[in-house]
Parts: sequence; structure tokens; C-alpha cells
Amino acid sequence: MSGYWPWWAGAAGLALITINYALTTDRSFGVSSAWDRVLHWRRERRLEQMDEEFTDDRALAEALAAATAEHFGTSPGVPTAPPAAYGAPQPLATDPEPTVSEDTPVTSTGPAPLVTQAALLVSIFLGGFIAAVTSGRFHLRFDMGPGFRDVVTADPITMLVLLFVGGVLVGFGTRLAGGCSSGHGLNGCGRLRPVSLVATAVFFGTAVAVSFLLWKVI
Repeated sequence: MSGYWPWWAGAAGLALITINYALTTDRSFGVSSAWDRVLHWRRERRLEQMDEEFTDDRALAEALAAATAEHFGTSPGVPTAPPAAYGAPQPLATDPEPTVSEDTPVTSTGPAPLVTQAALLVSIFLGGFIAAVTSGRFHLRFDMGPGFRDVVTADPITMLVLLFVGGVLVGFGTRLAGGCSSGHGLNGCGRLRPVSLVATAVFFGTAVAVSFLLWKVI
């Protein structure tokens, strides 16, 4: 373990990556969402092509405002009601329809481009590969190491079944929580989002409980 970075250096590196990603893309960092989008790249590409048709947000907002005004009879071309007779109750004055001004900010909260998600996943793989090679610890293996064999199982078939079931549960939990440990733990907690604080507490609380059961009870 002497070849690994100290914990504070790893924490500082993750913080810099998270901050840089948020400043560069104006979106949250998340590995599970990137993996999902890359796997369904055809669907995501179609959605991006549809979004490209509405790149001018201000023009889209003005078109929607004009269509709304025409539909509800507030456009200039729609005839107005005749004046009421003398002594008849006057209709209440209504506020004018809000118009889109040039100072109104229109922001887009869509997902990051698909190519950035693919670049993120490739960078994670390359980063781990370069770190393993430069440290002299790179070698191919087909098990989870001595710790997994001693604590869980040494049988390869059982190991594959457990890893498959665990992967399914991780994917289900990620969907259920709306993000993984990177999205909630690094970005959400850094932005003090309540849902991310709760999700991260459940993540790590469950990990601590399972680790205690494996090492102390089972």
C-alpha cells in the first residue's frame, strides 16, 4: 500500500476533477448516467438531433409566447369585445400578457453532449491503466483478489454469480436513487443537495453495515 497516494491527495484530486467538470460543462459529474447514455447512444443521438432544431432558446420562447397569445385571443389580429352598455358592470381589468424581453435569461438544462460522456468513461479507463503501468502493479487477473476469496468465496462460478447479482442490484439502486456514489457523493454533497446527502448516507451506511457483517459476524 506504500505506492498509493495518501488519502488527502486523493480527496484533493477528486475535488479538482469535480470542480473542473462542473465549471466546464455546467452539469453534475456522474459515472452511472454517463454509462447509461453511452450504452443507449442511438437514442441519445436522436434526442440531440432534435434539440439542435431548437438551439435558439430566445426564438423558441418568443414563438411559444406568440402561439399562446394567438390561441387565447390576445393577439393584435383578434377582434376585441364591443363596449358594454351604459350602467352595465364593467369587466375587471386583467394584467397584460407577459412578453419575452431581451433581458430575460433563457438557460438550457439539458444533459451534457454524448461525446463528453464517452470521453469521461474512456478517461477513467485510461487513467487507471496509466496509473497501474507507471507504478509497476499492472497485471491481468480473473478474480477479486485474496480478500474476496477469504471473506466471500474462492469458487469461480459462485464468484461470477455473486458479481452478476451485485451488479444488477447496484444498477437498480442507482436508478432508484437517481444517481450513483460519484453523482450524489461528489457533486450532490458538494452542492449541499438534501437528496444527495440522504442518498450518500444510505450508500455508506449500508457499506459499513455489510462490511461489519462480513468481517465480524460471518
